[in-house]
Amino acid sequence: MSLTQPTKRKSRWPAWARRGFMENVATVIIAIGFLMLFQPFALSLYTYSFITMLFGTAMFIVVSKFPE
Repeated sequence: MSLTQPTKRKSRWPAWARRGFMENVATVIIAIGFLMLFQPFALSLYTYSFITMLFGTAMFIVVSKFPE
């Protein structure tokens, strides 16, 4: 009976597709949508603010299932 350390399995996911980085990207997209919602200059930015926040929220939900 040997007491060896368990080997860490290397993930096949690329570094850019890991959860930490992609959660940060989703959070930035949500923040951009929030800023678009509360800016007083362009109606087109206000129009697409909800879609931007919705996309960021959906992305965050999906990305939270990615490996570390």
